Amino acid sequence: MKTLRKELWFHVPDRRGFQNITPEIKKAVRESDVRDGLCLVNAMHITASVFINDDERGLHGDYERWLEELAPHAPIERYRHNDTGEDNADAHLKRQIMGREVVVAITEGALDLGPWEQVFYGEFDGRRRKRVLVKIIGE
Repeated sequence: MKTLRKELWFHVPDRRGFQNITPEIKKAVRESDVRDGLCLVNAMHITASVFINDDERGLHGDYERWLEELAPHAPIERYRHNDTGEDNADAHLKRQIMGREVVVAITEGALDLGPWEQVFYGEFDGRRRKRVLVKIIGE
């Protein structure tokens, strides 16, 4: 069995943002030389997410509005977590909704994604470096 572990680092300059990381994941799959296996992509911070969807600006705006309606940033006093001096309770909730990780099959040396599917890093409390783990296993 072959394995590859790789860390990708991101710095989103704004509080929130979505970044298509599919090219970096595809590169890792090529580096792994795995022809048939699985690729785990995992946000390593509790205020960030990894998810799969369409790379379409309107959809990303819809996500932004929808997440802010579900877990608005302000007023920060509404959240008990922020009693500790933090101001990012909403980011933890948004991460919970969007998910921690994705697992994608690798078939014939390539990510087995459906039409329009792309892998995204979602940031909900940015302005600092955060990492994503890519773990590939297979033959």
